[in-house]
Amino acid sequence: MNENFKNDVHAGLSSEPKRLLSKYFYDETGDKLFVKIMNMPEYYLTDSEFEIFTQQAEQIINTFNVDEEALELIELGAGDGTKTIELLKKLEGREDFTYMPIDISQHALDGLKNRLAQEVPGIKVTPLQGDYFSVLSKIKQHTARKVILFLGSNIGNMLDVNAHRFIKELADKMNPGDKLLMGVDLKKDSNIILPAYNDAAGITKAFNMNLLTRINNELGGNFNIDQFDHKPIYNEEKGQAESYIVSTTNQHVSIAATGATYHFNKGEAIHMEISRKYDRDTINKLIDETGLFIKEVFTDSKQYFSDFLLEKQ
Repeated sequence: MNENFKNDVHAGLSSEPKRLLSKYFYDETGDKLFVKIMNMPEYYLTDSEFEIFTQQAEQIINTFNVDEEALELIELGAGDGTKTIELLKKLEGREDFTYMPIDISQHALDGLKNRLAQEVPGIKVTPLQGDYFSVLSKIKQHTARKVILFLGSNIGNMLDVNAHRFIKELADKMNPGDKLLMGVDLKKDSNIILPAYNDAAGITKAFNMNLLTRINNELGGNFNIDQFDHKPIYNEEKGQAESYIVSTTNQHVSIAATGATYHFNKGEAIHMEISRKYDRDTINKLIDETGLFIKEVFTDSKQYFSDFLLEKQ
C-alpha cells in the first residue's frame, strides 16, 4: 500500500473544505486520460506551446548558446517528449550535448528513450529516475552549462507561495549562467479557459473521477462515482481555473485503509486542482529573490501561452 497516498487522502477528506492532491491523478488510467486531454480541441495549452516549439525552435536554441561549451538540456517531467523533440531535432549531431529527462516513473523514461531512439537517434540521452530536486542536486557539480525545461504550465498547478518556493529551490540547484525555460498559460477570457477544463466529450470529468476510482481500488474505498459530479470554475480575481468534485446527495464514504468514514453534504465540494494563469507581473513576483531574471519570452500567435527563459545571475 502507498502510505503517502493513504495519509494524504485521509488528511484531505478530513479537512475543511475537503481536498485531494492532483499528483494522485496519475495512475495508469490517469496517464492515458491525460494524453486524451492534451489532444482535446478545447485544450489549447498543448497546441499553443507546440506552436512555439515548432515555429520558434531556432530562436529558442540560439538563446542556449550551444556552440560555446558543453550543454545539458534537463527536462522535468518530460512526458512523451512531443514538444521537446522539436528542439532536439535542431540539436541532433552536436558534440558535447546531452538530453537528460527526469521523471519519477522509470516506465515513462523507458518509453521516452525508445521514442527518441527512433525519431532523433543522433542525440545522447541520459534518463534520470527520481524526484526533481534530488536528481538536480547530484548533477549540479557537472561542469557543463545547464538548461532546465519545465513545460506545459505545470507550475500553474501550484499556489503562488508554493510555486515561488519551487522556483527558488530550482534556482538553488543552478549555477550562474544556467537557464530555466518555463512554460506558462497566460491570463485570457474565461470563454477560452473554462472549456479546457470542461470539454464536451467529458474526458476531464473522467480524469478527475478516476481519482475516486483509484481510492476505491487501492485503499478500499466505497465511493459511488454516480453520486458525484465534476465542477470546474474560472476564478477571474485570482486568475486561476479550479476543479472540484461535488457530492450530489447527502452521503457517507468509508475507506478501509484509513479506517475512517467521511460525511458529504449535498453540494459539498472536494477541491481537486488549480491551474494558475499568468502575466509578466505575476512571473516577476514568482522569481523575486530567486536569483533568476527574465532573459527572453516566446509567445504563440494567439497570445495564449508563453515560454519564459530565465537565467541564473
